[in-house]
Amino acid sequence: MKGVAMIPTFETPRLILRPPRMEDAAATQALFPNWEIVRFLSDRVPWPYPEDGALTFYRDFVLPAVEAGELWSWVIWLKGGPDHHIGSVELRDAQDDNRGFWLGLPWHGQGIMTEACEPVTDFWFNTLGRETLRVAKAPDNRASRRVTEKQGARVVAVEKRSYVGGICEAELWEITREGWNARSRG
Repeated sequence: MKGVAMIPTFETPRLILRPPRMEDAAATQALFPNWEIVRFLSDRVPWPYPEDGALTFYRDFVLPAVEAGELWSWVIWLKGGPDHHIGSVELRDAQDDNRGFWLGLPWHGQGIMTEACEPVTDFWFNTLGRETLRVAKAPDNRASRRVTEKQGARVVAVEKRSYVGGICEAELWEITREGWNARSRG
Protein backbone atom coordinates (compact mmCIF):
# COMPACT_ATOMS: atom_id res chain seq x y z
CA MET A 1 0.00 0.00 0.00
CA LYS A 2 2.78 2.42 -0.87
CA GLY A 3 0.54 5.00 -2.57
CA VAL A 4 -2.05 5.14 0.20
CA ALA A 5 0.70 5.40 2.80
CA MET A 6 1.97 8.53 1.01
CA ILE A 7 -1.41 10.26 1.21
CA PRO A 8 -1.90 11.98 4.55
CA THR A 9 -5.21 12.62 6.26
CA PHE A 10 -5.89 16.34 6.63
CA GLU A 11 -8.04 18.10 9.18
CA THR A 12 -9.40 21.60 8.74
CA PRO A 13 -11.77 23.51 11.02
CA ARG A 14 -14.84 21.79 9.50
CA LEU A 15 -13.47 18.87 7.50
CA ILE A 16 -11.54 15.63 7.51
CA LEU A 17 -9.92 14.65 4.22
CA ARG A 18 -8.69 11.07 4.03
CA PRO A 19 -7.54 8.71 1.28
CA PRO A 20 -10.37 6.87 -0.53
CA ARG A 21 -11.44 3.32 0.28
CA MET A 22 -13.59 0.91 -1.65
CA GLU A 23 -16.46 1.41 0.80
CA ASP A 24 -16.62 5.10 -0.24
CA ALA A 25 -18.14 4.07 -3.57
CA ALA A 26 -21.68 3.86 -2.14
CA ALA A 27 -21.73 7.51 -1.01
CA THR A 28 -20.18 8.60 -4.31
CA GLN A 29 -22.85 6.69 -6.22
CA ALA A 30 -25.61 8.36 -4.17
CA LEU A 31 -24.27 11.93 -4.49
CA PHE A 32 -22.25 12.20 -7.68
CA PRO A 33 -24.63 11.42 -10.58
CA ASN A 34 -26.28 14.83 -10.70
CA TRP A 35 -26.21 17.04 -13.79
CA GLU A 36 -25.23 20.12 -11.75
CA ILE A 37 -22.15 18.24 -10.51
CA VAL A 38 -21.02 16.46 -13.68
CA ARG A 39 -21.82 18.82 -16.54
CA PHE A 40 -18.51 20.68 -16.25
CA LEU A 41 -16.39 17.57 -15.68
CA SER A 42 -14.33 15.89 -18.38
CA ASP A 43 -16.30 13.87 -20.89
CA ARG A 44 -14.37 10.84 -19.61
CA VAL A 45 -17.12 10.70 -16.97
CA PRO A 46 -19.86 8.47 -18.41
CA TRP A 47 -23.29 10.08 -18.69
CA PRO A 48 -25.89 8.94 -17.91
CA TYR A 49 -23.89 7.67 -14.95
CA PRO A 50 -24.15 3.88 -14.71
CA GLU A 51 -25.54 2.18 -11.60
CA ASP A 52 -22.11 0.72 -10.89
CA GLY A 53 -20.21 3.84 -12.01
CA ALA A 54 -18.67 4.71 -8.65
CA LEU A 55 -17.78 1.11 -7.81
CA THR A 56 -16.09 0.69 -11.20
CA PHE A 57 -14.32 4.06 -10.85
CA TYR A 58 -12.89 3.23 -7.42
CA ARG A 59 -12.01 -0.37 -8.27
CA ASP A 60 -10.55 0.15 -11.74
CA PHE A 61 -9.11 3.65 -11.60
CA VAL A 62 -8.83 5.50 -8.28
CA LEU A 63 -7.49 2.80 -5.96
CA PRO A 64 -5.00 1.33 -8.47
CA ALA A 65 -3.74 4.83 -9.40
CA VAL A 66 -3.37 5.79 -5.73
CA GLU A 67 -1.55 2.52 -5.02
CA ALA A 68 0.80 3.16 -7.96
CA GLY A 69 1.54 6.69 -6.70
CA GLU A 70 0.02 8.27 -9.84
CA LEU A 71 -2.95 9.92 -8.12
CA TRP A 72 -3.42 11.62 -4.77
CA SER A 73 -7.05 11.50 -3.76
CA TRP A 74 -9.08 12.44 -0.72
CA VAL A 75 -12.71 11.98 0.24
CA ILE A 76 -14.19 14.90 2.15
CA TRP A 77 -15.96 14.31 5.45
CA LEU A 78 -17.86 17.00 7.31
CA LYS A 79 -17.01 16.97 11.02
CA GLY A 80 -20.21 16.24 12.89
CA GLY A 81 -21.94 15.75 9.55
CA PRO A 82 -23.43 12.72 7.83
CA ASP A 83 -21.89 9.28 8.27
CA HIS A 84 -20.56 9.31 4.71
CA HIS A 85 -18.24 11.48 2.68
CA ILE A 86 -19.70 14.50 0.85
CA GLY A 87 -17.25 14.92 -2.03
CA SER A 88 -13.74 14.40 -3.26
CA VAL A 89 -10.62 16.26 -4.34
CA GLU A 90 -7.66 14.80 -6.20
CA LEU A 91 -4.28 15.71 -7.60
CA ARG A 92 -2.69 14.21 -10.69
CA ASP A 93 0.40 14.60 -12.84
CA ALA A 94 -1.42 15.38 -16.07
CA GLN A 95 -0.58 18.20 -18.43
CA ASP A 96 -2.75 21.23 -17.67
CA ASP A 97 -5.03 19.12 -15.43
CA ASN A 98 -3.50 18.76 -11.98
CA ARG A 99 -6.51 19.01 -9.68
CA GLY A 100 -10.15 18.02 -9.80
CA PHE A 101 -12.98 18.01 -7.29
CA TRP A 102 -16.69 17.55 -6.78
CA LEU A 103 -19.05 18.18 -3.89
CA GLY A 104 -22.55 16.89 -3.21
CA LEU A 105 -25.25 19.50 -3.90
CA PRO A 106 -26.49 19.87 -0.29
CA TRP A 107 -23.07 21.30 0.63
CA HIS A 108 -22.60 23.78 -2.23
CA GLY A 109 -22.18 27.45 -1.42
CA GLN A 110 -20.70 26.96 2.06
CA GLY A 111 -16.98 27.37 1.30
CA ILE A 112 -16.35 23.67 1.87
CA MET A 113 -14.39 23.07 -1.32
CA THR A 114 -12.27 26.16 -0.75
CA GLU A 115 -11.44 24.81 2.72
CA ALA A 116 -10.72 21.32 1.35
CA CYS A 117 -8.42 22.60 -1.39
CA GLU A 118 -6.15 24.51 0.99
CA PRO A 119 -4.23 21.53 2.46
CA VAL A 120 -4.40 19.64 -0.83
CA THR A 121 -2.84 22.51 -2.79
CA ASP A 122 -0.21 22.97 -0.11
CA PHE A 123 0.57 19.23 -0.35
CA TRP A 124 1.07 19.62 -4.13
CA PHE A 125 3.61 22.38 -3.72
CA ASN A 126 5.32 21.74 -0.41
CA THR A 127 5.25 17.95 -0.07
CA LEU A 128 5.29 16.77 -3.68
CA GLY A 129 7.55 19.70 -4.64
CA ARG A 130 5.69 20.70 -7.80
CA GLU A 131 6.44 24.10 -9.34
CA THR A 132 3.03 24.84 -10.90
CA LEU A 133 -0.55 23.73 -10.51
CA ARG A 134 -2.76 24.01 -13.58
CA VAL A 135 -6.49 23.40 -13.79
CA ALA A 136 -9.03 23.93 -16.55
CA LYS A 137 -12.36 25.54 -15.73
CA ALA A 138 -15.44 26.06 -17.86
CA PRO A 139 -16.23 29.79 -17.68
CA ASP A 140 -19.81 29.02 -16.61
CA ASN A 141 -18.59 26.93 -13.67
CA ARG A 142 -18.43 30.00 -11.45
CA ALA A 143 -18.15 28.23 -8.08
CA SER A 144 -15.24 26.07 -9.21
CA ARG A 145 -13.51 29.05 -10.79
CA ARG A 146 -13.94 31.00 -7.54
CA VAL A 147 -12.17 28.29 -5.51
CA THR A 148 -9.18 28.51 -7.83
CA GLU A 149 -9.24 32.29 -7.93
CA LYS A 150 -9.25 32.50 -4.11
CA GLN A 151 -6.06 30.43 -4.11
CA GLY A 152 -4.30 33.09 -6.15
CA ALA A 153 -4.39 31.40 -9.56
CA ARG A 154 -4.71 33.36 -12.79
CA VAL A 155 -5.94 32.52 -16.27
CA VAL A 156 -3.00 31.80 -18.58
CA ALA A 157 -4.83 30.41 -21.64
CA VAL A 158 -8.22 29.71 -23.15
CA GLU A 159 -8.85 26.58 -25.19
CA LYS A 160 -11.64 24.23 -26.21
CA ARG A 161 -12.34 21.26 -23.93
CA SER A 162 -14.86 18.47 -24.04
CA TYR A 163 -17.05 18.21 -20.95
CA VAL A 164 -19.97 15.95 -20.07
CA GLY A 165 -22.17 18.90 -21.06
CA GLY A 166 -20.44 19.32 -24.44
CA ILE A 167 -17.51 21.13 -26.00
CA CYS A 168 -16.94 24.66 -24.81
CA GLU A 169 -14.18 27.11 -24.04
CA ALA A 170 -12.11 26.36 -20.98
CA GLU A 171 -9.92 28.72 -19.04
CA LEU A 172 -6.57 27.29 -18.03
CA TRP A 173 -5.71 28.58 -14.56
CA GLU A 174 -2.23 28.45 -13.04
CA ILE A 175 -0.63 29.10 -9.70
CA THR A 176 3.07 28.70 -8.98
CA ARG A 177 4.66 27.36 -5.82
CA GLU A 178 6.24 30.78 -5.29
CA GLY A 179 2.85 32.49 -5.62
CA TRP A 180 1.16 29.93 -3.37
CA ASN A 181 3.76 30.24 -0.63
CA ALA A 182 3.76 34.05 -0.83
CA ARG A 183 -0.05 34.02 -0.52
CA SER A 184 0.02 31.47 2.30
CA ARG A 185 2.46 33.58 4.33
CA GLY A 186 0.59 36.82 3.66
